Order: sequence, then C-alpha cells, then structure tokens
Amino acid sequence: MRVLPFVLAALLALVQAELWFGRGGVPHVMRLRSELATQLAANDKARAQNERLSAEVADLKNGLEMVEEKARLELGMVKPDELLVVISSSAGNVAPKPTAPPAPLAPATAAPSQP
Repeated sequence: MRVLPFVLAALLALVQAELWFGRGGVPHVMRLRSELATQLAANDKARAQNERLSAEVADLKNGLEMVEEKARLELGMVKPDELLVVISSSAGNVAPKPTAPPAPLAPATAAPSQP
C-alpha cells in the first residue's frame, strides 16, 4: 500500500506535464487564440470591403447616374444637347478677339405703306 501514493503522484505529474507542455497545453491554446483574433480582424476588414464593393456593383447595375457621373468626371464626356464651357484661369478676364469680322446683317425689307 505504500506504492499507491507514488503511483498516483506519478500519474498526476504526467497529466500536469501534458496540460502544460502537450499538444492541447496552455501555450498552444494561447497561440491559437491570438491567431483567431488576428483572423477575425482580417475577416471584418474583408467583409466591410466586400459590402462596399457590392453596393458599388448594385449602383452600376441598377442606376445609370453613377455611370454617367464616372463618365463625366473621368472621361470628360458630355451629352449631345449640352454645351461645355471651360473657364481657364490663365487667360484672366480678357475676352478672346474674334478671328473674322462678323457677317453683316441682311437689310430689313420695308413694308409698303398704305395711303
């Protein structure tokens, strides 16, 4: 009966060694928790980017306003019935001189006077 306490103490030491240094030990669990927190943060960031891109895709599919805005801003496009006015700050407030004189107006025809 004197051997039983030593056997139990040896088994307890073996279980404690497995808990602290084994595959499912405390350091391994702490490392896995750290990796999990890092991965969750990366997932949240990717989820936010996916939502933003999905909203942009939906706008491009459903609304022509965004397509028109992008075409106007990035490509400088104008509709056929629009007039594009560009104001240059380098020219100052001086109006450009015409290159050709304006065409003369046709004389107005006088209505015959009645007596």
